[in-house]
Amino acid sequence: MEQVYDLAIIGGGINGCGIARDAVGRGLKTYLCEQNDLASGTSSWSTKLIHGGLRYLEHYEFRLVREALIEREILWALAPHIIWPLRFVLPHHKGLRPQWLLRLGLFLYDHLGGRKLLPGTRTLDLRRDAAGAPLKPGFARAFEYSDCWVQDSRLVVLNAMDAKARGAEIETGTRFISADRRADRWVLEMETRDGARRQIVAKALVNAAGPWVADVLTQRIRSNGTAKVRLVQGSHIVVRKLFDHDRCYIFQNGDGRIIFAIPYEQDFTLIGTTDQDYVGDPAKVAATPQEIAYLCSAASEYFARPVTQEDVVWTYSGVRPLYDDGASKAQEATRDYVLTLDAPSSAAPLLSVFGGKITTYRRLAEAVLEKLGPHLPSATKKPKGWTGGEPLPGGDFPVTGFDALVQNLQQRYPFLKAAHAWRLARTYGTRADLLLGGAKSLADLGQTFGADLTEREVLYLMREEWARTADDILWRRSKLGLKLAPTDVAALMRFMASAGGAS
Repeated sequence: MEQVYDLAIIGGGINGCGIARDAVGRGLKTYLCEQNDLASGTSSWSTKLIHGGLRYLEHYEFRLVREALIEREILWALAPHIIWPLRFVLPHHKGLRPQWLLRLGLFLYDHLGGRKLLPGTRTLDLRRDAAGAPLKPGFARAFEYSDCWVQDSRLVVLNAMDAKARGAEIETGTRFISADRRADRWVLEMETRDGARRQIVAKALVNAAGPWVADVLTQRIRSNGTAKVRLVQGSHIVVRKLFDHDRCYIFQNGDGRIIFAIPYEQDFTLIGTTDQDYVGDPAKVAATPQEIAYLCSAASEYFARPVTQEDVVWTYSGVRPLYDDGASKAQEATRDYVLTLDAPSSAAPLLSVFGGKITTYRRLAEAVLEKLGPHLPSATKKPKGWTGGEPLPGGDFPVTGFDALVQNLQQRYPFLKAAHAWRLARTYGTRADLLLGGAKSLADLGQTFGADLTEREVLYLMREEWARTADDILWRRSKLGLKLAPTDVAALMRFMASAGGAS
């Protein structure tokens, strides 16, 4: 007897996993397939901010900014282990945006989104404040405001974990081949990582394939719908730590763009991003020499010590699948999401997702289900908006309770070094106890692969979080790839292969 799903979702990025969580929570039988690892596309290559998008105000995207500002504190409360507040320092640059314009933008930023916990804007004298120390002496005044940081790929995984716990079927390493609309059903064909083919049946289909959304729409589904997608490349560089305080910088550039310089993984500074149109296979995107030079030059306009290409220890690049609104420049293309519905009378619906940003993924999911509502069974469990009130896995503690969480972890597992306990709490929240179990000593956690990554943690990630390869663990479930030596990586790969992962 064939298994019929209410909803099938193509794509295991933040939008697909967010939709899956919301749908299954409302009582819909839900299926999601991802051709690679969760968050292996755009969702793991962001600037890692939960933010309103200060610069979007210049493009009059007030609805998007307001929605994103409201979401900041909602998401922080859902996952306070992987999301936390940051203060951003915006130096005034003579000859660029005037101070009155910056003040106006920040006034709107403070008041558009119903801010409750995050502190508001204040003015800094960079000649006296510690934030001025790393900068060139010509910068005298700055404005400091609030946004939040997120471990982006972990946010995707946590949504997938919660969806699975509520009954959704989540398949990674499963490539969508085709979909055939048969009256009120879709028949989907997939190919698993071992080459096996399988079919499923769904009453509705969501195309949340990110940079591949147009390919899925036109080549795999052969829909007559228009794929108005604009692929925009955004690249980042990581350098050794440029400053000692815990605030971030937002720098204006002469070309009208902005870049961020953000404390990253304790020992580094993250600088990004770029905006340029992209043509080609999104899986092969990489930071270009021109982009690396641009980011080094832009940062060097502000920092007293120039940032050179020799300082770069890692780069990453992602392709954003923006809705093509006809903007003349990539940086001006809308960051808002657009949902297109193909639902001929009495036929199975197809909804495609264009654009969006991590901050608004939860609201996007709500909009998807609202648009599909007339074509799906009535929700029988959670009401609309439920995802904003129930924490993600590991996030069931107060937003101000992280330090207490670390202390409790150290008390229960006194053999953990402070940095190790902190990292486990930041990564897994209250689920760190599930990972550590009844361990009484470090030896109980098995082999150590470097940077406190233990056999116990690797097995947990393989069992609970769909990790199959070393990259899954070192660059998506964590960023420990920045700290492990090649010999450590090789040992990890051998262990995972012996434990049933990919070699």
